[in-house]
Amino acid sequence: MSAELAVEATGLVKHFKDVKAVDGVDLRVPAGSVYGVLGPNGAGKTTAVRMLATLLRPDAGTARVLGHDIVDDADDVRFNVGLTGQFASVDEDLTGAENVTLLARMYGFSGSEARRRASALLAAFELSDAADKPVKSYSGGMRRRIDLAASLVMSPKVLFLDEPTTGLDPRSRNQVWDIVRLLVAEGTTVLLTTQYLEEADQLADRIAVIDHGKVIAEGTAPQLKSSVGTGSVHLRVADARQREDAAAVIERVIGDEVTRPNDPYALAARVPQGMEEQVAHLLPRLHEAGIAVPEFSLGQPSLDEVFLALTGKMPEPEDPENEDWDEEQTEQHTEEEAR
Repeated sequence: MSAELAVEATGLVKHFKDVKAVDGVDLRVPAGSVYGVLGPNGAGKTTAVRMLATLLRPDAGTARVLGHDIVDDADDVRFNVGLTGQFASVDEDLTGAENVTLLARMYGFSGSEARRRASALLAAFELSDAADKPVKSYSGGMRRRIDLAASLVMSPKVLFLDEPTTGLDPRSRNQVWDIVRLLVAEGTTVLLTTQYLEEADQLADRIAVIDHGKVIAEGTAPQLKSSVGTGSVHLRVADARQREDAAAVIERVIGDEVTRPNDPYALAARVPQGMEEQVAHLLPRLHEAGIAVPEFSLGQPSLDEVFLALTGKMPEPEDPENEDWDEEQTEQHTEEEAR
């Protein structure tokens, strides 16, 4: 394993009955970085993370975390990593302080050391005022922060964050992002799974896109964006009733499929290689068709467009009330393997 890699996986495979949840995943995570793993529901993200965290045993392939094999040296891996899953794993009937103190005692801290560690972590995550309140009274953002605090009791060298901001409001999401940046600045390596493309764009140094259990693309955000086209056209029509007519004009001029965002006035399309000059003809063609376009821009493709080009679908945020196949199956099989 390279000394510059915190996580290195080769050909990881995991089956659940006759379904191959992970189908030969290769990952190279540089130390001291944020590595983003993107993919639609059921793509295999959670299963891959749980194998790397030693919660699931791979059916094939190998992986090392900080030089330790995830099968042969599982205890050494666990000693050096932290994991925050998609759903809160703390005891909701205990207070925030009791949760973190309990974990610290389990890790071998003395009573006074555990209380000091809990106090420091709660302060760092802006939870001191709620330290003596039961976790079941916390908001969604507070629950994610107490979960993160709990996973950092032992200051892990590698932190696995599995959909850490699912269901959070923008303010709470930004707070989690700030925490991730602070951890990396202090030397922690973070492997982050997410369906929020803005999150990967904001945080990740490198990104792997997983679909149907395979890594289908990998690189920095600019590299991934440039791989699907040299540019991206975004426009809004003045009359929503003309959106489909405008889409037809765009497809004729630049020869690429048009994306229809939720905004009923908006359209977007990638500019394929060799079609850059055709963009100059787009506004005149729209004008000739009698379509008014008050807003028009040409820029780099977004990660949303990269995701659509690679997987054929837009990402859909997890519904916390409806766990995907991947989550349900890994929960069940984690318990079975533990037994």
